[in-house]
Parts: sequence; C-alpha cells; structure tokens
Amino acid sequence: MASLPEDIRAHVDRQRRALPEEPGVYIYHDTSGRVLYVGKAKNLRKRVNSYFTKALDARKHALVLRIAEIEVFAVSSEQEALEFEARLIRRHKPPFNVMLRDDKSYPYIAVTLADDYPRVLFTRERRNRPGTRYFGPYPSAKRVRATLDLLNRIFPYRPCEGSRPGRQSGTPCLDYHIARCAAPCVGYISQEDYRVVIDDVMAVLGGTVKPVRARLHEEMRAAAVGLEFEQAARLRNRIADLEQVVHLQASELPGEGSFDVLGVAVGEALANVQLLQVRDGRMHDRRSNFLEHVEGVEAGEVLTQFVLAHYVAGKPVPNQLVVGHEVIPQVDVTMLQEELGRLRGTAVEVRAAQRGEKRRLADLAMRNAEHALSYDSLKERTRLERREQGLEQLREALDLEALPFRIECYDISNLQDEAPVASMTVLEDGRPRNDHYRKFAMRYEGGQNDFAMMHEVITRRFSRLARGEEEEDESFASTPNLVIIDGGKGQLGAALEALREVGIERVPVCSLAKQEELVFLPGRELPIVLERQSPALLLVQRIRDEAHRFGLGYHRVKRSADNKAGKGSVLDSLVGVGDARRRAMLTFFGSPERVLAATMEELEAVPGLPGKVARNIYDQLHRLDGRDSATPSGR
Repeated sequence: MASLPEDIRAHVDRQRRALPEEPGVYIYHDTSGRVLYVGKAKNLRKRVNSYFTKALDARKHALVLRIAEIEVFAVSSEQEALEFEARLIRRHKPPFNVMLRDDKSYPYIAVTLADDYPRVLFTRERRNRPGTRYFGPYPSAKRVRATLDLLNRIFPYRPCEGSRPGRQSGTPCLDYHIARCAAPCVGYISQEDYRVVIDDVMAVLGGTVKPVRARLHEEMRAAAVGLEFEQAARLRNRIADLEQVVHLQASELPGEGSFDVLGVAVGEALANVQLLQVRDGRMHDRRSNFLEHVEGVEAGEVLTQFVLAHYVAGKPVPNQLVVGHEVIPQVDVTMLQEELGRLRGTAVEVRAAQRGEKRRLADLAMRNAEHALSYDSLKERTRLERREQGLEQLREALDLEALPFRIECYDISNLQDEAPVASMTVLEDGRPRNDHYRKFAMRYEGGQNDFAMMHEVITRRFSRLARGEEEEDESFASTPNLVIIDGGKGQLGAALEALREVGIERVPVCSLAKQEELVFLPGRELPIVLERQSPALLLVQRIRDEAHRFGLGYHRVKRSADNKAGKGSVLDSLVGVGDARRRAMLTFFGSPERVLAATMEELEAVPGLPGKVARNIYDQLHRLDGRDSATPSGR
C-alpha cells in the first residue's frame, strides 16, 4: 500500500506532538474522513505515538499507512474512556476495530419485553430485535455476569430459558427455593406483579436508582417496625446488592439527573464549544461545535450565542445548564434562563459548577474545548494547504490557463429508463458551494442513453449563459473554470458537442472514468493518470462523489414518486436475491429506500445474507443507480 503524501504525514506528526498526556479516546480518520479505528488510552500521547514509533504487525502497519487525521477526546478516567470507545465503535463501525478485536462484540444485557414473563439475559448480539430492550455496551463479559448475579439477588425475575417460564415437571425449580425466582411458572406471581419486577430491573439498568432504593428502604423500615426482622435483613441485603450494581454501572453519575454541560475556548478567529449531555445520570453524548468571526468577543458572549442558536433551533432543552466557573461571570444568566424557560415551557437553571461531579464534567468540557480549538487550527492549516496544492496540481496536469477556482461536475443517475435525472455540483476555491448545486429531471425519452442525457443537461446549463441574458440564478450566471464530466470518452464527447452547439468554446472540459480514475481530455488519445492520494485526484474525486450523492438522492425521490402507481421495487430486479433474502433486507432496514442508501458494511450485517452476496448486491445497486458510468449503457 502506498504511503500518504508528505504534507499529510507532516500534519499527522504535528497533531501527535499536540496530544495531551491524559486519559481519553482517540479516533483515526483516512483522507476521506472515514473513521478507521477508535481506541482508548490512559495517556493519549504515549498510546498514539506508540503506533508510529514501535514495530507493528501487518494489520496495524496497514492502519498507520492510512491515518490522515487524529481526533481525540480527553476524559477524567480510563473507565470513562472505555465507555466512550464503546459508544463510538457502535456508531461508526470502524473496519480496523472489527478486525483487531478477534471478531468479538461488546456484551449487553437484554430484557425480552415481548415475552409474557420477560427474561433478563446476557447477549453479544445487538440486532435491535422487536420487543427487546438492550442495556450497554459493557466493557467485559465478567462485569455483565456480575451485574446479572446481583440483580437476580435483588429482583426475583425468572432465570429459565425460553419464551414461557417453567419446566416440564410443573413444579418450581431450585431458584424459587433460594429466592432467585418468584415462580411465575406455577402462578405464584401474577403477570402484572412480575412486570413490576422487570420495570425495577430496567430502572436500575437505565440509571434511575433513587425510586427503587427509596422503596426498598421504606419496606425495610416497615418490616422492622412490624418485628419482621428476617424480612428486614433480606431487604437490607438487597439494598447492599443494589449499591454494588450501581458501582458496577460505569457511566452512572449518582444523583445528578439530566443536564447539559458546556465548555468554551476562544481563539483568534475561531471558538469551540463542547456540549456534554447527561441523561438520567448517564453520559449520553458529546458534541464539538465551532463558531467563526469571534475576534474580540469574550468567552461568555460566545457561549451565550451558541446556547441561543443551538436550543432555539429545536434541540431538546434540559432543566439545567452547567458551565465552568471561569465563564459564568461573563454570561447573562437571567436572560438565558428566561429564554430557555420559554422554549422548554418550565423553569431552566443556568449555573456554575463549584464542586463534585458537575465541576469535574465542567472542567472536562473546558479542557476538551481547548484541545479541539488547538486541533482545528492544525486541521484548517492543512486543509488550506491541501486545497491550494490540489488546485495547482490540477492546473498543471490539465494545462489550464488559470487556477480552476470554480469547478462544476455533472453526473447522470438512472435505473434502466426509469426516473432519469442529472446533477450539477460545484467547488469554489476547493470547497463545496452547496447553494449552487442543481438537479435536472431529464426530458429525453429515447430510453437509457447516457450520451444523449449528458448532451441535454450541458445544453440546458450553458444555453442561457451563451445568450448573455441577465440570469437571476447565481449558479447559472457563473462561468466555471473547469467542467468535469462523470464518465469516459463517450460522455466527454457528448458534453463537448453540446457546448459547441450553444457557442461555448473556452470552458475547459474533462471527464473522469471511475473504474481506473482516468482523466480524459479533448483531443488526447491517452488519458491522464493523476497520482494516487495526490491533492489533485482527491479534489476531483470529491466533487465527483458529491455529484453521485446529490444525483442519487434526487433519483430515489423521483423514482419513489413514479412508483406510487404500483410498479415493483428495485429489489425485485437484483440477481441472486430471492424472496427470503429480499425479506431479510426489508426486515433489517425497514424499506427499499433504506436498502438503496445502505453502505456495503451495513448490507454485510444483514442476518442470513452472506458477505459475498451482500457485496454483489451493493455493486448491482450502485451500478444501476448510475455510479459506474465509465462504460455507457446506451451504446
């Protein structure tokens, strides 16, 4: 595998030198931004640098060769790092995590609510089965089993297997006699009372411990007053076991409820606000937010502007907002409380964190805001250098008269002759100009012919520009410095013919064939091969992929509208997919549209769908949707 360009390696080296010596989570990204690996560390700097300074096995070496960006999140303990690592792995499904963990997934606790008498059990399968509630992930199987053992001492739920309780003999098992089961199999507990037991189990696993603890204390006191000392002793032991369960629940924040924690750091041109969400005593999520144009603005004002923009936009408002004690003097607390209270409908408290768990979280948010701001300055400098290099390399490779400040890319998306559309995406100064993206419903009615449809879209785009008429649409009024056509020589020829017909001859045009990433130019027999991982190739790949994404989205919407008349699903046309596999995909994703939008990794996760078949389905779907246009289907 070829190594990354020197400028990317230099950027990664700068990031490594800036890492904090604290516990936390580190995330490796490739050049496209995809998450490659998520890990935890007691010391972020030492752990990350160990990948680059010591001998590695072949797989880890392959990982290092692809690292283009390092993201970190510092925490207060290794245990918190483990919880965040598990959450991020579940969210991003990094390819190297799966391979480096010996194919073992994190353990969960599942509650089978669909059963008349639900079970509470250990599982490693997180498939979101209907009627099952999952808790976790947990850091180890040992910890899950210890938690289940304690829970069963406290709550007499049934440990037997199967959807129905009991055994063939029709008599209670040993678990009933040692107070580990209430024996629903012989009717010693009603279904309603058993569900109360399960509700208590889920409350404890979900972090809502106070009501359960208070009720057990009350029952213990009542038993003691009634001179039922053996029952009081059993309840005392259950309360002790409950405290042990709370201790085992790593992300439990005792007594803290639900609130948001905010930390802020302000630089010369950028500011960062870290938002930590705590829900029902658990660290639920962390979000990093950047704000621009902050020159001369105090941290309190930046925080105020973020809070108003974030929550006014419709985000859930908690009943309490916790900020660092350093920032609170600069914040208009009264104004924020009134505005947030109006949005929430009940009173909202904005307060500083002085001590305890909230102070620790506030300090954590402030520290991570500073880390994020430091990292973003490195990332922004690298992005700027990469954009400049990409534009300059593209100008040299294509022999352009000037830097291609504005680049437009065109792509055709269709399924046979159904719902053909075209997309136009724009980069200006190497950045996407989303407000200039345009989509076209094709008027051509001659069947599936990519050449004719490319001719049509280029004609429609440039005809008004050629006439010199005043154009209200800013995107159509702008003249591109480079036009990129998705496809091979055939699509390029159709675009050039359209430009000649409308009278546009000085706009540079090229085409990009996907299979080999070859660039074709007018009048040249052989294609140009841009260096792999070069800024120029990444630039054209980016706008081409944007054109695919934008056009494919419109194609799906239009096809869905056209299919309301009763046409069959696109899944019906897939080779190698029968009724069973089609049902498996629809059950897993919920709709044909979600199947079409699935990544290859998501398709491979469908139960009962072999990996080879999943990859073949992915190739068929994206070839049908117009992604493989290097070989025209309209010949």
